[in-house]
Amino acid sequence: MKGLRKYLTPFAPDQSGAVGVLYELGGIVVIVDAGGCAGNICGFDEPRWRTQKSAVFSAGLRDMDAILGRDDRLVSKLAHAAEKLEARFAAVVGTPVPAVIGTDYRALKRMAEKKTGLPVLAIDTNGMEWFDVGEEKAYLALFQTFARESLPVQPGKIGVLGCTPLSMSDLNAGTKLEAMLTAQGWDKVCCYGMGCGLEAIQAASSAEKNLVVSPSGLKAAEYLKKKFGTPYEAADPLAAELLGTLDVTGKTVLVTAQQVRGNALREELLHRGAKGVTVSTWFMKKKEWEQPGDVLLTEEDQYQELVEQGGFDVILGDSALFSMVKQWNGERLALPDFAVSGRLME
Repeated sequence: MKGLRKYLTPFAPDQSGAVGVLYELGGIVVIVDAGGCAGNICGFDEPRWRTQKSAVFSAGLRDMDAILGRDDRLVSKLAHAAEKLEARFAAVVGTPVPAVIGTDYRALKRMAEKKTGLPVLAIDTNGMEWFDVGEEKAYLALFQTFARESLPVQPGKIGVLGCTPLSMSDLNAGTKLEAMLTAQGWDKVCCYGMGCGLEAIQAASSAEKNLVVSPSGLKAAEYLKKKFGTPYEAADPLAAELLGTLDVTGKTVLVTAQQVRGNALREELLHRGAKGVTVSTWFMKKKEWEQPGDVLLTEEDQYQELVEQGGFDVILGDSALFSMVKQWNGERLALPDFAVSGRLME
């Protein structure tokens, strides 16, 4: 049945993804809601709350504020917060409330910038898409707003796009990527939004190359290439380590993960002697990165049918998925997917 969930909890939505991109950048982030969406982000979708502070607020909309679209009250609250905090910018992140009443984000942006004197990002998320859509919108808005100056290219400098806890399921992903890329010979590694701050985004044009580690970073990478000529490639250097000593010689494998990670795992599994590898995902599936047979998952029974009738010897994915195929007798390897289950890499 379409939309029926008997095993899986709701996945992280787009507003959570947008906040995840902005979380470490020193801005005031306002979630345009009555408090519920902000509560979900703080309580479930942003694991950095445990170790790192950020100025994330709920707009605290009351019924009549939402019904009448009283943007002036929101702007007034934002201006008051800006007086109390040393913020570099402000961001307004959408939820189902502004989506239903048809909020004019461009007008809201102009009003807020005039009142606060800060650059304001208006992220038109609606709470109806998955987290990676919000990440994609936030990345693009950031670079369009702050990466304006064309700087001399620094040889040996690489930018990393798409690295967030929701995309990588690892609070240490930025540090690990920096160490791995440094070991590969890169002199300076800028993991945008997870380790590097707003200054790195402003100097994005000086990167020799960009690395896209999840689909949410692709549009921003394309923008930077068009504007500054910065080349990019899609890869996940961390993927191979997730497999441990798994032996897949002569076996067929199903991988369920975000697309860049899934493709990286496929490459490693085939290198280890797998007979065939199918990549499936619940999230973005970019046409330029897919291979014949890859699957975009939308329903639980679709995943069940894929596993039970696909002739696979091994399945890889978040352990929450395995509860849907308890009767299947093949080999399983759990790969935590924070956006699906709230589990992080240990």
